[in-house]
Amino acid sequence: MTKYGSFPGARPRRLRTTPAMRRMVAETRLHPADLILPAFVREGISDPVEIGAMPGVFQHTRDSLKKAAVEAMEAGVAGIMLFGVPEESKKDAVGTAGTDPDGILQLALRDVRDEVGDDLIVMSDLCLDETTDHGHCGVLDDQGRVDNDATLERYAEMAQVQADAGAHVVGPSGMMDGQIGVIRDALDQVGHEDVSVLAYTAKYSSAFYGPFREAVGSSLKGDRKTYQQDPANTRESLRELALDLEEGADMVMVKPAGPYLDILARISDAVDVPVAAYQISGEYAMIQAAAERGWIDRDRAIMESLTGIKRAGANMILTYWATEVAQQL
Repeated sequence: MTKYGSFPGARPRRLRTTPAMRRMVAETRLHPADLILPAFVREGISDPVEIGAMPGVFQHTRDSLKKAAVEAMEAGVAGIMLFGVPEESKKDAVGTAGTDPDGILQLALRDVRDEVGDDLIVMSDLCLDETTDHGHCGVLDDQGRVDNDATLERYAEMAQVQADAGAHVVGPSGMMDGQIGVIRDALDQVGHEDVSVLAYTAKYSSAFYGPFREAVGSSLKGDRKTYQQDPANTRESLRELALDLEEGADMVMVKPAGPYLDILARISDAVDVPVAAYQISGEYAMIQAAAERGWIDRDRAIMESLTGIKRAGANMILTYWATEVAQQL
């Protein structure tokens, strides 16, 4: 006699039986419009230069950057975040190249905006670290410490020249107190009310930034622990979040992404504005390096890492694989 009701009655594996079944019941889906491509443009080079610690990622010329932007746009990527790398001789104590209308980042913003118009969101890194001879994200005082309020004055000017150059979005990444409010006011004062501010709300002092220092030719002396967040802290990020929203942030970000998925989830649950996460250079490098040694399946690892970031609550993901993944999707 047939026995009914035998254990187990519930069999979740029924919904994992085939690729089509798993696809149908998937709770998290990546889409090209979730992705933003970080890109570097370097002054004084005639051909793109591959970044040693980030195989497959390049410091672009102005021409190759335009091609990369068009490729990203055609793949359906949502945006491109630009970082400028000036010639070493143009770096100084206050990051003059960052506010020069003819500085490399401002030129690149104009180039890309002329190329893609409004079909790709053009974003700009708003920070002084690439343009200072000491490599810090702000102006130093006479004791060598980052002067918060003097730095805000520089950020205000940077926001205005970047918006003038065509940025749809500015991304202040320096973690200065009050930076969002100052930048919002500076943009509004010169008629750039439509330019959005993507706040680097929870930017942690991380070991995973290492390859990025090569990518931007960093001149950093010391570390950034006095202004970037302590990796041990959670509540601090929520305080930063409240301040950024009060000051007028249109979007907020967690950086790095992978090691801080808990922070990403907390912030995503707490806000009603879009949340971004930045899968940074060290996260990229780890997967690339392990895959090159045959230790992991590269393509699966990329997709799994991005799915995890999306599952934790990111609406947008900055990743160096943005165009590649968008093409696959």
